[in-house]
Amino acid sequence: MVAPPDNDVLWARALHVTRNGSPTLTGVSLGVREGEILAVGGPRGSGKTTLLRCLSGQLLAHQGEVWFNSAPVHTMGPLARERLRRDKFGWIDPEPRLVPELNAWENAALGLMLRGGARRGARTAAHEWLERLDIGDCARKRPHALTQAERQRVCVARALACAPSVLFADEPTAPLHRADRAHVLRTLTTAARSHGITVVLATHDAEVASLADRTVTLLDGRRVHTVHLPGDEAGSGGRAGAAKGSRVAAPTPTGTATPTDSDTEGRAACSLSA
Repeated sequence: MVAPPDNDVLWARALHVTRNGSPTLTGVSLGVREGEILAVGGPRGSGKTTLLRCLSGQLLAHQGEVWFNSAPVHTMGPLARERLRRDKFGWIDPEPRLVPELNAWENAALGLMLRGGARRGARTAAHEWLERLDIGDCARKRPHALTQAERQRVCVARALACAPSVLFADEPTAPLHRADRAHVLRTLTTAARSHGITVVLATHDAEVASLADRTVTLLDGRRVHTVHLPGDEAGSGGRAGAAKGSRVAAPTPTGTATPTDSDTEGRAACSLSA
């Protein structure tokens, strides 16, 4: 067992996950620096959600290691991993999941109250984030009275109100229209940077991935790298060149990737994951 680098808040090595006899992740390794916004790109079914679930302790990989701040998540028991998710991690699903009996601000404050926080402080934080997400006037409405876009914003507010060390966002803007998506993403990324929150963002949308500091790309459960072809303008910052002059290289062979292997696929990789 090798200890992770000191500057990585999350570190994974050689993750293997099999579901129903088929590999979902095959030898995936990566590191995430503190305060970084990392996009995990790739088409649907490439293993993005499985990777986020492994990194957050929701799912134990069949092989491999996951570390959070030098603590081995892969050796923790169920209760320890549950406490870690409650106290240190935030999660946003692609579809809004709210408690129907609670109104919007109570749903947004739920994570804080589950941590044992005072109701008054939790309510203040919830209202603050609902206002930032332009749904402050919905604070007393229950989920059935909200649109799907409003419900998803409540889920984003719930994740941010807890001030997590790491926020995992699995296609967080999937149910939103373009205008709503832009506002939610802007709020999410601004909040992450101003509060020092590390974000791991799964997306198949190149436009969403372009907001991240860095992108890693999955294909069929493996990390892939981008090869620039002759005439590619991506090296000089041309996004059109990234789309036209790049192609995905062969997946990294099983077990050879490490968190220090070229961890900078860059924007060109983003354009290939749409």
